Amino acid sequence: MLRIFTIDEAAAAEAAGIDLASAPPELVTHPRYREVAPSLFTLTGRSHLEAGSADDHLRWAGDMLQQGADCIYCSGSMDRVEHLAKEYIPVVGHVGLVPSRAGWTGGFRAVGKTADDAMRVYRECVALESAGAIAAEIEVVPAEVASDISARLKRLSLWSMGSGAGCDAQYLFAMDILGDPTNQELSGIAHVPRHSKVYRDFAAEHARLQRERIAAFSEYRADVESGAFPESRHLVPISPDELAAFRASLPPA
Repeated sequence: MLRIFTIDEAAAAEAAGIDLASAPPELVTHPRYREVAPSLFTLTGRSHLEAGSADDHLRWAGDMLQQGADCIYCSGSMDRVEHLAKEYIPVVGHVGLVPSRAGWTGGFRAVGKTADDAMRVYRECVALESAGAIAAEIEVVPAEVASDISARLKRLSLWSMGSGAGCDAQYLFAMDILGDPTNQELSGIAHVPRHSKVYRDFAAEHARLQRERIAAFSEYRADVESGAFPESRHLVPISPDELAAFRASLPPA
């Protein structure tokens, strides 16, 4: 599973055989999204802080499904999950480190490192399952805890982000895999987390392309200033007779 932000990343995920993707609403509703990623099972959503009332959330979720999403993220209460699921919205919850609820679990840190905290994560997964969710992202929870929870769930699929390989899916941000800092503004994340692995160095490639961009612009400016550009091959020709007739019709300069 990947978190993707661009059409190019969607196309690459499809070509690479990635099973699941999380994408922002503006990407899912892009007119080319399903053209480039026809088989990518795609999650989209808003945090419960952005979604409005339960009915607002339901209307928005229905619209997203009609526009190409396969399931809807919900970081809200079990009541909200149940409200969506009762209307046959495929809902994906979130347990462990949930950014929009981080204040309730001690900030941006691992969750479930004590027996009591681990049991709370398990109970939340069971509650999501009972509320009708189809899956849950489990983020930055000890791998042993996540694996034990996953083994005991009957219907809820667990998608691991930093929670080990014992769940049903492995989830990373495309920008981290690519070493691509240009997407940090889109994701709101300014560093590669410990649980991610960098497979390519897009930062170096972007820097190389920027150097080439500056060099090309500099050469263009120099050519304009020296008169080397434009050349005759870049211009539309006019016959000598037509040019002479045009000039004869002009008023004095």
